[in-house]
Amino acid sequence: MRRALQLVCVLFAFVVLLPELGLGHALAQTVSAQPAYTLPPDKLAKAEALERTRTLLYFGDALWWLAALFLLLRTRAAAVLEEWVSRGTGRRWLQGLVFFLLLLAIKTIADLPVDAYAHSVSLRYGISVQGWGGWLVDFAKALGLTLGIGAPVLLLFNWIVRVAPRRYWLWGWTAAVVLMVFSAFIEPLGEPIFNEYEPLQKTNPALVAQLEQVAARTGTRIPPERMFLMKASVKTNGLNAYVSGLGATKRVVVWDTTAGRIPNDEILFIFGHESGHYVLNHIPKGLACGAVFMLLVFWVCARSAGWLVRRFGARWGVAALAGRAGFVVLLLVASVASFALEPVTNAFSRYFEHQADVYGQEAIHGIVADPQRTAVRAFNALGAAWLETPTPQPFVAFWTYSHPSVATRAEFAREYDPWANGGRGRFFVR
Repeated sequence: MRRALQLVCVLFAFVVLLPELGLGHALAQTVSAQPAYTLPPDKLAKAEALERTRTLLYFGDALWWLAALFLLLRTRAAAVLEEWVSRGTGRRWLQGLVFFLLLLAIKTIADLPVDAYAHSVSLRYGISVQGWGGWLVDFAKALGLTLGIGAPVLLLFNWIVRVAPRRYWLWGWTAAVVLMVFSAFIEPLGEPIFNEYEPLQKTNPALVAQLEQVAARTGTRIPPERMFLMKASVKTNGLNAYVSGLGATKRVVVWDTTAGRIPNDEILFIFGHESGHYVLNHIPKGLACGAVFMLLVFWVCARSAGWLVRRFGARWGVAALAGRAGFVVLLLVASVASFALEPVTNAFSRYFEHQADVYGQEAIHGIVADPQRTAVRAFNALGAAWLETPTPQPFVAFWTYSHPSVATRAEFAREYDPWANGGRGRFFVR
């Protein structure tokens, strides 16, 4: 059984994941001597240096949190903390709430040096323009949300483990799926906590009219009153435009660093891309695939955590998974699984993003003069604004990139012309 599982993993890597290593980019480069995405020498040097720093931060942050969880168990700090909160009150739910509030506070403190360094890097490279005062305010808001929402959620899952010791992984999975769907629906309601928004019609009526054309063609049905301008320029020089929410909460958001800074036709392409996620049902598909995949992960984590408690519980002061300290074991196992499976989830994400790129390019056909050139220019603007290197390391792109590299996307956009010789697109007849 174990050898069969290993074989399946190897086959999956060759069939699904290896094409995501950047080999497609290398092949595309042989088609044309001039790359579709380039940076001037000064920005190229910065992008390459920033890529190395981003990679160190990405892996360093993940491994640091895993180490922190392990140390909480290995030093018996989790067990001591559980004992301490149990002496404070006789109410079990309050004990759990205090325990998880303190645990999340410990995580925040552990993450603070990495987060602060990441912000300093962003400032140094000119991507962020937010001062430390504003950054600390956002940090405090994020902490408040983490404590106010995260602690009750962890308490809920801990309660599920206690009341259903044999099938807690199944009930926990059910609760996680419900929370995922709910989060996708209410996401736009939380966005104003961190950023300021105003109607896009107020400052960019011409852009709104053009966005309505794309919305009508894609059938996304987003009226002008749900199109907003986000005042991102107080925090960043980056470019972005996106669609968020589900059903009644669905809306278009264009950053003020994007509106007026790049031509409207490039914004239309970005909007077409985002519309593609809705029209192609990427959100429900992602939720469904994630739910199925997560069911297996929950089961494996439950088995692994149970084995760890039996093997090391006495050394860690953990009597059972149903206890507060025992739940830290589950968090450790789940965090390891999440980190190890990121290449898989990112591969699926890159597939969806590529589909959305195709959809966006087709959606603006007939609305802008040259969809190919528009898409290439948009990718060059995005890559330059975020200082993405044209030549990412294959392993880094494979493990960390949730989108195909800008170079790969620009190369594809330049070559993609289904309308030549009377052809048709993948998603639109004309």
